[in-house]
Amino acid sequence: MPLSKPQPRDHIHTREIRCRGFRRLDGLWDIEASLEDTKTYSFANLDRDGIASGEPIHAMRIRITLDENLVVQGAEAATDAGPFTICGDIAPVFQSLVGERIGPGWRKVVASKMAGVRGCTHLTELLLGPLSATAMLTVNAARSRREGRDGNRPAVIDSCHAFAGDGPIVARQWPEHARRKP
Repeated sequence: MPLSKPQPRDHIHTREIRCRGFRRLDGLWDIEASLEDTKTYSFANLDRDGIASGEPIHAMRIRITLDENLVVQGAEAATDAGPFTICGDIAPVFQSLVGERIGPGWRKVVASKMAGVRGCTHLTELLLGPLSATAMLTVNAARSRREGRDGNRPAVIDSCHAFAGDGPIVARQWPEHARRKP
């Protein structure tokens, strides 16, 4: 069902986020995310001598390389556009994620390394939200397909409403792991 028809309004801001997951030939996984913010109006900016309507205020990218267990093998970030010339200076902090695992405790680890002045709000939000979800959807989906075939309980079971262990999807796709409703 679509959203309801909106009230009359003026478009002010756009944030575009794009995430992509890749299986590398060496068996590792690259997860890339980008974020771009634009305004529909021009405005003053001291560091960039103004920002024109449609010109990116933020244009940022992250790539993390993971192994099969979602352990970070490499991490890098780049700020192609930011409101201040020093915005890109924080990019090296992402290398501190090497050796950490996306899973339980991930948010706490990321916060300990790059919260507040130790990081960039936009890059950190991109990492914790869309990029992490894309990593799970990329790597775990491949692992779940194998787990379903090898008799092991797929990790995706009970991860959301659609994959409820007592629901119709699990009953159809993995009947041996389905729970009966009480």
